[in-house]
Amino acid sequence: MKKILNKNTFFELFMIALGCAIYALSLDMISVPNKLADGGLSGIALLLRHFWGINMGFTTLVLNIPLIILGYRFMGKRLLAYTIWGTVALSFFLSFWRLVPIITQLNLEHDLFLSAVLAGTLSGLGLGLVFRDNGTSGGTDIIARICQMKYGISSGKMLLFCDAVVLFVSLSYLDIKHMMYTLLASFILSRVMDAVQQGAYTARGLLIISDKYQQISEMIDLKLNRGFTYLKALGGYKQDNKRIIYLVVSPREIPTVKQLIFNEDPNAFVTIIEVHEALGEGFTYKKPHRKFIRK
Repeated sequence: MKKILNKNTFFELFMIALGCAIYALSLDMISVPNKLADGGLSGIALLLRHFWGINMGFTTLVLNIPLIILGYRFMGKRLLAYTIWGTVALSFFLSFWRLVPIITQLNLEHDLFLSAVLAGTLSGLGLGLVFRDNGTSGGTDIIARICQMKYGISSGKMLLFCDAVVLFVSLSYLDIKHMMYTLLASFILSRVMDAVQQGAYTARGLLIISDKYQQISEMIDLKLNRGFTYLKALGGYKQDNKRIIYLVVSPREIPTVKQLIFNEDPNAFVTIIEVHEALGEGFTYKKPHRKFIRK
């Protein structure tokens, strides 16, 4: 029990609750007043609220119960417990924010573009915090996880399908104008959520193929103080053995690296790939000191 209820567990539970609070605030403060739809169970809750005035917090909780029971067979106890926690937290905050005066203080009714941007940003931030700390907010997340485990269907495709169905039904009370702004909010949500999940520190990876790999690596070590790795490769045309330099740097160091490579071998073949997150020495543990004046 002590291993389960440790500091890391409490921190993850707190972050999941915080993420659900931000997501619920976005729905109550922006999506509902400005008639923006949503996907998944949140979109269904918006539908029921529009036609029958049913409380969104109550709807979310009730609709999640059968899904949680279904997910019990396919999900581990820890993930299931986090899902229940996220579901309860989201239902609570959907009801809680309706009682706070801030909901009526922010008037964005006449600016749908600003509403879509804020809704997507806040929702993406909230859901990103939830998923980053191994939680879910229930609903279609459970369906996507089950389909991925049982049928091998991509969770992203399943979530997209569920959201598309709900958004299509939402056309029963929304016009095309509001639906297009909802799609804009959904796009911003996905981008912000990815940024939160993957971390704020991005990097660039370089694969350098050159016969002068030793000279290039020496310059990288001297000028940038960056580590590198040699990868063994076989040339496709001459079938000769080669060594490829693999290097990870920050985006601002790319021009310097390219100049170093060009100085040593203008004919070097270089590919630059995007690294969403870099962990380890030089990035998250101990970053090298930057020299503003180079000799």
